[in-house]
Amino acid sequence: MTDVTASATKAPAGALRRLLRRKLAILGLAIIAIVVLGALFAPWIAPYAPEEQLFDGLTLEGAPLAPDATFIFGTDLLGRDLFSRMLYGAQTSLVIGVVANGIALAIGTLIGVTAGFFRGWIGGGLMRLTDLMMAFPALLLAICLAAIFTPSLWIVAMVIALVNWVQTARVIYTETTALAEREFIAAERTLGAGTGRILFRHILPHLVPTVIVWGTLGISTTVLLEATLSFLGVGVQPPTPSWGNIIFENQTYFQAAPWLVFIPGAAIVLLALAFNLVGDALRDVLDPTQRGRD
Repeated sequence: MTDVTASATKAPAGALRRLLRRKLAILGLAIIAIVVLGALFAPWIAPYAPEEQLFDGLTLEGAPLAPDATFIFGTDLLGRDLFSRMLYGAQTSLVIGVVANGIALAIGTLIGVTAGFFRGWIGGGLMRLTDLMMAFPALLLAICLAAIFTPSLWIVAMVIALVNWVQTARVIYTETTALAEREFIAAERTLGAGTGRILFRHILPHLVPTVIVWGTLGISTTVLLEATLSFLGVGVQPPTPSWGNIIFENQTYFQAAPWLVFIPGAAIVLLALAFNLVGDALRDVLDPTQRGRD
């Protein structure tokens, strides 16, 4: 039993080494690193404040400026530097991605472990709640919740967390149910081990790889959902920049100034793709059945 638990605890050991053998994972990590560094150092990298309307930020006709040596991403319809707004918008996307996904992961793990371990009426009730939440379209539910509360950075994070925990709960429930029926768990109970010992010494260590993978994959879903809500006008509100509301503000210039939509749209897609690449690689790396194929 000790060997089984120790091997589960040490399962992530050496994962980074195996992860770095995968070219797509390295690409994903590189994209994430660039975005994170840009967000962290935005006050020093950004040439202008994100809300600053520049005197020379529009043409004589009042149209946005195309990308050039002065404004590498061009300017928006109000004459603000798009590069600066993209850097500060990365802060918004990452904060919501990490916070909202972290809360959703915690809720989903707690409900999944509780339902899978105790089962009975407790597990049945929690899983019926999960099924009920899964029956609602996530985007529609998020829009309704965001419309009820005054949209802000933290409200949007909470709204996304409340609609994104169900998938995690279902996966964790399935794995916990399977683990609770394993022979070493039955042996622990026979030896008189309490609920706390079984959960924290045997069940949860086995779930760490799954939680890591779903935590990584979930960030991409969160980033996309935040951008969608902001684009629809019920997410992070201007003047706070986010990649979604940058598209929303400039969508009327799609034909005249396509960079105003293309650049933030490409950033959203690349960041979501990066987390998906890393999450898929982690799933293979942390799966014992796949290690021999590396």
